[in-house]
Amino acid sequence: MTYEEAMRLALAEAVAAAGRGEIPVGAVVLDPGGEVLSAAGNDRESAADPTAHAEVLALRRAAALRAEWRLSGCTLVVTLEPCTMCAGAAVLSRVDRIVYGATDEKGGAVGSLWDVVRDRRLNHRPEVVMGVMAEECGAVLTRFFATRRIR
Repeated sequence: MTYEEAMRLALAEAVAAAGRGEIPVGAVVLDPGGEVLSAAGNDRESAADPTAHAEVLALRRAAALRAEWRLSGCTLVVTLEPCTMCAGAAVLSRVDRIVYGATDEKGGAVGSLWDVVRDRRLNHRPEVVMGVMAEECGAVLTRFFATRRIR
């Protein structure tokens, strides 16, 4: 599966999250062969869980399926640049790479505001591929927040 194909699945998760009233972020974990292991959308509001970000949920599900917390060889594909928590979870899970769409200049931790995943003090540094379908990913967020602005 290409990064674009995986990002389309992540976008579908983001749109579904928006339909539940969640901030529309979606994530997919690909196994070392490029097959989908797991997918998730944000679920903080529904679950009343501050850690229920799409990335964390997708990483948890992938680890459960593999019965292994180390996701070596795997790729995390996400519609929005991960925050500090999610970037940290990706590092701790040992994914080989993080692929993301839209940049998050207010809270991104994969190069924008912070760069958790490339910090040389950490024992694992995944490859980063940014900007995959960035316009489409950003548009989903823009549409979501446009409907919530006070006019």
